[in-house]
Amino acid sequence: MQEYLIIKLQGAMQSWGGHTFEDYRPSHIFPTRSAVVGLLGACLGIDRSDIQSRADLNASFELFVRADRRKLKTEHFGRIKEKPLRMQKLTDYHTVLDARKVDGSSRSDAIISYREYLYDAEFTLALAFRDDAVYTLEKVKEAIQKPYYTPVLGRRSCPIHRPLFEKIISAENVQQALDQIEPKQGTLYSEQKITGSSPMQIRDVPIQDPVRQFATRTIYILGDEHVLQ
Repeated sequence: MQEYLIIKLQGAMQSWGGHTFEDYRPSHIFPTRSAVVGLLGACLGIDRSDIQSRADLNASFELFVRADRRKLKTEHFGRIKEKPLRMQKLTDYHTVLDARKVDGSSRSDAIISYREYLYDAEFTLALAFRDDAVYTLEKVKEAIQKPYYTPVLGRRSCPIHRPLFEKIISAENVQQALDQIEPKQGTLYSEQKITGSSPMQIRDVPIQDPVRQFATRTIYILGDEHVLQ
């Protein structure tokens, strides 16, 4: 049996940045590994400059993300109807001074930066901790229940709407674990291969370096509502 730490990510807006540069900031349609490491690091009080602690945290767990499929209940002439509540993307824009160029230098003029956000999105995370983890399940659980820094859903403009901690579940595999958590359905993004899943490459593994760089990993998608980005 494996113990899974179950975390809920709910909020009016979320943004899980993909590979990009200053003038366009897209969002993946599910939380990236680097974002989850950053979220947990904030709860644990790990400073951004503490490269080793961030690397230890990243190496401590396997990550499974379910994009929850929810239904919206409405009343129409006394009848209760249900319809799927689908995640939406919205693009906002900002004017940015001192934006970086490709060579790392700053621009002298202002530019427009387009930024994507997710609306009506909810995610259930299952974390399976390794036997040699520096940051154990219990340590992370305590941190998300009493965070050192304020956790957000990808950007500071995206506050959480409920506590992160859901529960701890013992199960034979992640599918059995997530089947116990409402809404019990959705698209699963797994770091382990699952029967019937499809592989996908994503560049979101934080590299142990002061500069923001990322390596590629393979995830396995199980579900029929994934939209290629």
